[in-house]
Amino acid sequence: MAFDKMKLRDIEVWDGNFAAAQALRQCQVDVVSAYPITPSTAIVEGYAKFKSDNFVEGEFIMVESEHAAMSGCIGAAAAGGRVATATSSQGLALMSETLYQASGMRLPIVLNLVNRALASPLNVNGDHSDMYMVRDSGWIQFDAFNPQEAYDLNFIAFKVSEDHDIRLPAIVNQDGFMTSHTAQGVATMDDDTAFGFVGTYKPMNDMLDFEHPVTHGVQTEEDWHFEHKARQHNDLMTKAGPKIDEVFADFKKLTGRKYSQVETYDMEDADVAVFCLGTSVETAREVAKEMRTRGIKAGVVGLRVIRPFPFAQVQATLKDVKAVAVLDRSSPNGAAGAMFNEVTTAMYSAENSPLISGYIYGLGGRDLTKVHLVDLYNELDTNVKAGKVTTPLQQFIGVRGPKLAYL
Repeated sequence: MAFDKMKLRDIEVWDGNFAAAQALRQCQVDVVSAYPITPSTAIVEGYAKFKSDNFVEGEFIMVESEHAAMSGCIGAAAAGGRVATATSSQGLALMSETLYQASGMRLPIVLNLVNRALASPLNVNGDHSDMYMVRDSGWIQFDAFNPQEAYDLNFIAFKVSEDHDIRLPAIVNQDGFMTSHTAQGVATMDDDTAFGFVGTYKPMNDMLDFEHPVTHGVQTEEDWHFEHKARQHNDLMTKAGPKIDEVFADFKKLTGRKYSQVETYDMEDADVAVFCLGTSVETAREVAKEMRTRGIKAGVVGLRVIRPFPFAQVQATLKDVKAVAVLDRSSPNGAAGAMFNEVTTAMYSAENSPLISGYIYGLGGRDLTKVHLVDLYNELDTNVKAGKVTTPLQQFIGVRGPKLAYL
């Protein structure tokens, strides 16, 4: 069946959800199996509208739950199709069981995860609790800071995930409401250029290739389970890092837009730095510029690739920094923040490790303001002058009531 091309302006005003939906359209996804949940609904809703308007040839399958949505994706991917979906929060929690099936079966599904707080209490606004919940599920994970990146990273995710040397599913994260529902200018590709970048889907080990029969979803027990997981970690995830760099470079040649696994801003001579994700990166960049006018050499590090975690790049980025604040937008529940743990692990064996402190912020959509970040940079500067961390290793930013600290 023929489908229509969509003419786009060079710059369109899109929110993150519509940007992701457009990317799925331009990738000509074969199957989107979906169940709606705020704030990700508009992604699959947008794809369904493109389908009804004859802009895609693929199938849109409306199922009864998020668990069923990913199960449908797994079946379609195993059968040899290009597959995608989207979810958030409680939907991801219900879906999480199936994520391990997808990665263990090496099915290159792309999941747009619009980050949202986990209940209880119920909250539909953005934080990174869902992102961290599945960080070790065997999926490659990218993080978008704005709608432009939500658009671009979908193409990159498909190209990395579908490479026959990788064949692992991928998640594209974006902040709920702060990116998903905030409209900005997005530089577009025309339909032919966009599809040309990801290319025609080439199945591998698909169940419908009757000339080369394969088994999916086998049972291994103690005989081979360990080897399977070790290979998934050592052979596949370690290959994913260089492949991501390769695809980033290809995307830059095509569009001029440069991506790195670890994004850095004003870090060439920075004494202090904020390490964060999502929309917080752009806010921190504004404050870092302001702090430099006050005599503090401030920088920002934004993590673009969450899995595989780029330990070597993080270590190289922070080796000359004197103090760094790692921001976690999820509740630690009796532990250090997840990203704090990752960064401190990366720096543990570094010859020159900065003073590292952790901050919990923005839970349930609470704003991270410029005032908060000014105070944070000043605390880091105080630590540098004292030669030690003078505050608790982990604090809560912007919470009402007495100032909370842990550790």
